[in-house]
Amino acid sequence: MDAVRTIDSLAPHSRFGYAAGPMSEPVDPEAPLDEETTDFDPTEAEAEETGNSALRSFLGLFIVPLLVVLLCVAIFIGFGWIAYDRQSTRDYLSDLESGWKPRRVQAAYELSKILVSDPGALDKEPGAKAQVRRLFEEADDAEMRRYLALVLGRTGDREALPLLTTAASEDEDDRTRIYALLALGLLGDARARDPLAKALSDEDPGIRKTAAFALGEIRDPSAIPLLQPRLDDAVTDVRWNAALSLARLGSDSGVRVLETMVDRRLLAQVPDITPEQQEQAMMDGIRALAAVSGPAHRELFARVAKEDPNLKVRQAAMEAEKAVSAAVRR
Repeated sequence: MDAVRTIDSLAPHSRFGYAAGPMSEPVDPEAPLDEETTDFDPTEAEAEETGNSALRSFLGLFIVPLLVVLLCVAIFIGFGWIAYDRQSTRDYLSDLESGWKPRRVQAAYELSKILVSDPGALDKEPGAKAQVRRLFEEADDAEMRRYLALVLGRTGDREALPLLTTAASEDEDDRTRIYALLALGLLGDARARDPLAKALSDEDPGIRKTAAFALGEIRDPSAIPLLQPRLDDAVTDVRWNAALSLARLGSDSGVRVLETMVDRRLLAQVPDITPEQQEQAMMDGIRALAAVSGPAHRELFARVAKEDPNLKVRQAAMEAEKAVSAAVRR
């Protein structure tokens, strides 16, 4: 329904704000009033007034002051976060040494975000990479180590390779191992191939799928035969990441799996998958197919571009079809 209400949607009203309706019969001044109208109990009125007064006192003494305190705290926290967001890279590096754990962890997280858009941010700070390597090695907090692993990966610090390799295979925390594997992929160093290949056979599917993804990131074609067996993995995410990495490495051996990523009927059968994850899988699958097997899938792209209910998926299919058609014309 439209947010703006039209005049027709409102109940008719008189000029003075009363609801319009048929006029009532004139009232006979001599007629007796209804018993309901004449019944009045002063005791009930007094009790009602007392109750209202008690409620007002409660609101005044407790609720209102509490709301004021909560508002002040919210304002304080809000201004604190605004000020924190304005910190520089050097400020975050200093906070990594803080004695307060939440500040250290937040600084590591913020640095990992900064490096997404500016991978060279730490290059401008002398000694920053060595500082992060030292803190990663010394940190005993799992959350801190995870974000520092991402920082090391996103800076492209190849001196961090031994630290990340050890963490990827030996860390007691499985999530930290996953972050270290991801960081090895982000480094883009071919020397990470063997530790990543070893992780492909780990019993934890989260570690297997991250290793499959990371092998595609290092852009080493020698990883192709290592990834191909994962196309038959029992876990869907592992198969998908193996197929996508093979496509990034220029191999079409994962086309069969990529096709399943673009089929909504099959995606609907994946346990616990959300609509957003389905759509992301379809977009990734479309782009990978366009890269390694474009002309053979032009009809698929055209159909998805026309029929899929999601705008982003249709857009990805249209772009793939356009790119493939242009390549064929050349």
